[in-house]
Amino acid sequence: MENGLYKYIRDGNSKAVRVIRIGTRKSQLACIQTDSVAEKLKELYPDIELEIIGMTTTGDRILDTALSKIGEKSLFTKELENALERNEVDLVVHSLKDLPTTLPPGFTIGAVLKRESPVDAVVLHPKHVNKTLDMLPENSVIGTSSLRRAAQLKRRFSHLVFKDIRGNLNTRLKKLDEKDDYAAIILAAAGLKRMGWESRIGQCLTPEDCMYAVGQGALAVEVRARDTDILEMVSVLHDPGTVLRCIAERAFLKQLEGGCSVPVAVHTEIRDSQLYMTGAVFSLDGSDSLKDTMQTSVANSEGDQEQVDELVPRVGITATKISGSAQTRAEQLGVDLANLLLSKGAKEILTVARQLNDAR
Repeated sequence: MENGLYKYIRDGNSKAVRVIRIGTRKSQLACIQTDSVAEKLKELYPDIELEIIGMTTTGDRILDTALSKIGEKSLFTKELENALERNEVDLVVHSLKDLPTTLPPGFTIGAVLKRESPVDAVVLHPKHVNKTLDMLPENSVIGTSSLRRAAQLKRRFSHLVFKDIRGNLNTRLKKLDEKDDYAAIILAAAGLKRMGWESRIGQCLTPEDCMYAVGQGALAVEVRARDTDILEMVSVLHDPGTVLRCIAERAFLKQLEGGCSVPVAVHTEIRDSQLYMTGAVFSLDGSDSLKDTMQTSVANSEGDQEQVDELVPRVGITATKISGSAQTRAEQLGVDLANLLLSKGAKEILTVARQLNDAR
């Protein structure tokens, strides 16, 4: 039964139990990711009822155009957010890298789960098994739908040719295996691992070869900001280290005014309570680039606990159980690193990249 905004069912004792409705894209990977979040919630809250609702997004429908050419910031999220706004679902599971750095009013990211490996992976055509990108013949075609990957890899592997490839993971692997169009494709290692296809990874790319996308490898749970009960429920899924790294990464991208139509890459790690961040911008062909590294302390300071319970979103993320000052320092790190690159000419590189991409 529906009661105002929420859905309830009767349990065996005729008691009304609230049903938590989870929205997801319909792709196999999205469903696997959503199921993993649902399982965690069920472990933590055995009495809740969960219902998973699959949807098709714009990004799932437009498969013949490069993502960077479609010019829509919320390709894989808009339909899910519409359902959230209409109270048809109570929370939505996304790949964090699909979520714009500025969310529509009324929404927030209530949980960022522990990050899977954020690196990019090379998946080889069966005839090239056991090779690496270095070993592939001159003019071998590599499939990637990402400007960020292509810009970095063109620079590092100048003997290779890079072409767009679209579709979900299953589709892209099929295109690789069943035709002779590509010698290899580049995919996020996290997706391959979640699908159980780790054995297809021929090579994991190092930061020297290819730094990753902002938020890559992390899952995000988006909720209505006013739903404090849902926000409180999902907040226990937050992984503190992942949250701080992703706040810094998203702040960096936001300050640069980047998106999927420009090549922006990051690498972050936390060691000894220090958050280290490397950020870079590239021209489309990788010939021009700016890269730098900065760090900040994310150790809890005295009296910090008082700030933790603020419902203050930082680049769209509300993390009520994580040190407020650590979050602020992580966000500032991203902003400072972006400003450093902007002072060295990043805006010019990104403006040209955007113009060239629009003209393609």
